[in-house]
Amino acid sequence: MIDKRVASLGEAIAGIKSGDAVMIGGFGSSGIPFELIEALRLHGADDLTIISNNAGSHEIGIATLLRDRLVRKVVCTYPRSQGSVWFEKLYEEGAIELELMPQGTFAERMRAAGAGLGGFFTPTGYGTKLADGKETREIDGVGYVLEPPLKADVALIKAHKADKWGNLAYNTAGRNFNPVMAMAADLTVAEVEHIVELGELDPESVATPGIFVDRVVAQEGIV
Repeated sequence: MIDKRVASLGEAIAGIKSGDAVMIGGFGSSGIPFELIEALRLHGADDLTIISNNAGSHEIGIATLLRDRLVRKVVCTYPRSQGSVWFEKLYEEGAIELELMPQGTFAERMRAAGAGLGGFFTPTGYGTKLADGKETREIDGVGYVLEPPLKADVALIKAHKADKWGNLAYNTAGRNFNPVMAMAADLTVAEVEHIVELGELDPESVATPGIFVDRVVAQEGIV
């Protein structure tokens, strides 16, 4: 039997190296693996590329990785949000790189990586600076930009429930980018609120099959 449960957050993020590209799930405050992010910060790997919807805010989550100068580059759709002081500080210093893209392109690039596709053409960004240096093509009179798949070494994601095989179910908006990130990384680690017995998850509620998940860890203090 495949058992993907690990006993601690330290074991969950073991093997993440300096220079790795790390996807981190979440949208706003929903579906963010805060405890895995803190474990990554304590782990000390640096020169990281963080791939997430935004660049963190205040003094929690991704912002703590920036504050401790563990991040070389951010790939996101929305770098400036309320309280994003650490990203703004580092960017003004020239101490961090930024790759910006539209939100739909962001999601589809990860999905393409998970599906094994070589890229896709999208009209979004055509004729703008976002298309600079990329292949463009006109199809049926419409301009398109070729976008490559977006892959990562590691994905840190958050789910509501999991079983020991790594099947994941999400709570409403907590689903966000987590399923496509799980597909697009070489190693996927899921922080979950509850680990349930095999058979307890309704198959219709499983948004991420266990084949895409390598490690599952319960939040601190939850059995």
